[in-house]
Amino acid sequence: MKRFHVHVAVADLEQSIQFYTTLFNIPPSIKKEDYAKWMLDDPCINFAISKRGTKPGLDHLGIQVENEESLKDISIRLKEAKQQVLEQEKTTCCYAQSDKTWVHDPQGIAWETFFTLGAATTYGEDVQLTRESKAACCAPDAAPVQITKNECRN
Repeated sequence: MKRFHVHVAVADLEQSIQFYTTLFNIPPSIKKEDYAKWMLDDPCINFAISKRGTKPGLDHLGIQVENEESLKDISIRLKEAKQQVLEQEKTTCCYAQSDKTWVHDPQGIAWETFFTLGAATTYGEDVQLTRESKAACCAPDAAPVQITKNECRN
């Protein structure tokens, strides 16, 4: 089963936790001083909020998968979409260790596909991406990149 993922940057974490707890009728599955996440089955979504973005609003969208093979399949399709792809292995972000593939759609919205390997005690360890990114999560900054058929990107 795949789970849709949404990450929203918020201005007031406690106020937002209260709102989403009421909306979802359940407290967050994970709550930290700068982050909260709901793992819902109905609707099937991994919904996260944090105070890490430069401005409140949608930070990124994603698809959480249950195994490495599903991640590999999606990664192959993303490469076929002719956008620049960033693959990460065993990276720590959002208090979890995961294998990930990042891409920006033609409008510039960051999409993350990931397979969670386990929990982490820190928000993230990828200092380079975190420092360079304006995103709430560990998403890389990138303008949409159009790749022609003759170019090869890994």
